Amino acid sequence: MLNIWLIIPTYNESANIKALIERLFVVCPQIKILVVDDNSPDKTAVLVEDLMKRYSNLNLMRRAGKLGLGSAYKDGFKHAFNNGAEVVGEMDADFSHKPEDLPRLLHAIGVGADVAIGSRKVKGGQVVGWNWSRKLMSWGAMTTARVVLGLKTRDVTAGFRLYTKNSLSQIPWNQVKSNGYAWQEEMIYLCERANLKIIEVPVIFEDRKFGHSKLGTKQILEFFIVILRLKFKKKI
Repeated sequence: MLNIWLIIPTYNESANIKALIERLFVVCPQIKILVVDDNSPDKTAVLVEDLMKRYSNLNLMRRAGKLGLGSAYKDGFKHAFNNGAEVVGEMDADFSHKPEDLPRLLHAIGVGADVAIGSRKVKGGQVVGWNWSRKLMSWGAMTTARVVLGLKTRDVTAGFRLYTKNSLSQIPWNQVKSNGYAWQEEMIYLCERANLKIIEVPVIFEDRKFGHSKLGTKQILEFFIVILRLKFKKKI
C-alpha cells in the first residue's frame, strides 16, 4: 500500500476542518493528513490537536503566521517526504473539494498518472455557487495562462491534486517562487515541461458555505505576474 500524504493548509477554518478530516478518514482511512496552520486566530489548530487523539494518521504543523499557500505546500511536501511519502496531495479545507472524490484521484495515480488533478474544466466537471463575475475572472485567468504558456492542462488553477514522489523529483518544486494561488499554475508549467503524465479527473467544485475566501487582489496580481515571468524566463 502506498504511503500517501494529503497536505491541507489552513487559516481560520474552524468551521470546516473537523468535519473535513472526519469525512476524509471515512473515505480513505489509509491516508496520512498534514494540516499546515498559519496561526489561525479562530483556533483551527486546537481543533486539529484534539482530533489527533482519535486519528493516529493526523498530523499538524503550526507556523508563526500567514506565510502563504505556496510555502505551506513546500513545507508540507518536505515533511511528508521526510516521513516516507510516495504520493503527496493538495486539498482545500473549505469543502470545495469533496473527500469522496479523493479515491478517483488515487485511481488515476494507480493507473499511471504522475499527477492527478481534480478538474472543473473537463467533461463531467463543473463549478457550483460562483457568480458570473467570479466565473469570468477564473475563465480569463486560465485562458491567459494556457495560451501564453502553451499549457495543455485545462484546469491550471485547480488546488485538488496528487503528485507521485517520482514526478516531483523531476521538477524543482522546492524552488518555486509563487506563494499564492499562482503556485498551482507554476507547478503545472513545470510538470508539463518535464513531460509528466497528467490526468484530469472531473470533479464538481462547490463554493464554500462557511468562512471566507482567501483570494484577493494580491493573489490575482501575482497570478498574472507569474505568467509573464514563466513566459520570458530563460530555459532551464
